[in-house]
Amino acid sequence: MEIIPAIDLRGGKVVRLVQGDPARETRYGDDPAAMAEQWERRGAPRLHLVDLDGALHGSPANQAALAAIFRAIRIPAEVGGGLRDLDAVRAVLDLGAAVAVLGTAAIRDPGFLEAACAAFPSRVALGLDARGGMLAVSGWAEATSIRATDLARRASELPLHAVIYTDIRRDGMLDGPNLDELAAVAAATRIPVIASGGISTVADLRALRALEPAGVTGAIIGKALYDGRMSLEAALAAGRL
Repeated sequence: MEIIPAIDLRGGKVVRLVQGDPARETRYGDDPAAMAEQWERRGAPRLHLVDLDGALHGSPANQAALAAIFRAIRIPAEVGGGLRDLDAVRAVLDLGAAVAVLGTAAIRDPGFLEAACAAFPSRVALGLDARGGMLAVSGWAEATSIRATDLARRASELPLHAVIYTDIRRDGMLDGPNLDELAAVAAATRIPVIASGGISTVADLRALRALEPAGVTGAIIGKALYDGRMSLEAALAAGRL
């Protein structure tokens, strides 16, 4: 299982939010490129980068920080947040991202997701952020009536890199991933599923490993690494076992 450290960017800084709430922010660093170098040096195979300003306001806003990260690292990185049209997707890929993560625009307009996959096959991931299995958009501020499993099923035949499933209620809470919802999403699609939200212990990673045969192939870890609850080295070891 691939272990993927997260770097969330807001105002050019490294931060974490609790359940996506901008009012519940903790800052972990002023130098995103140095943070990215640290995770690479310690063995991360890939990074998950989120432009929180872009997600909240609808257009990319941390390009300078992203560019600095791409200059500093050699491992691939996926980037999401505010990618609402093909020009924005192309720009972040040209900047250095290996994969563009599409959420709000892909949920609101399935045609956009199809067009992005056609233009950039295997370089687009579908971000499914959900509360109680129902998708949320616009930086998680707006609920929808769309089930994550339904969109995962509809997107199953597209040339996606992955489906990234985040349980919003567990994000930043350090109380474990939503295994039932992850299993349901994995069962709905042939696309590899990456887990996000609540992962905080080696036991959590072992539980996710049990879902690997069903298609859960990766785990994004954020707050647990930054707060020191779990070391990246321990997470990588658990992902290999």
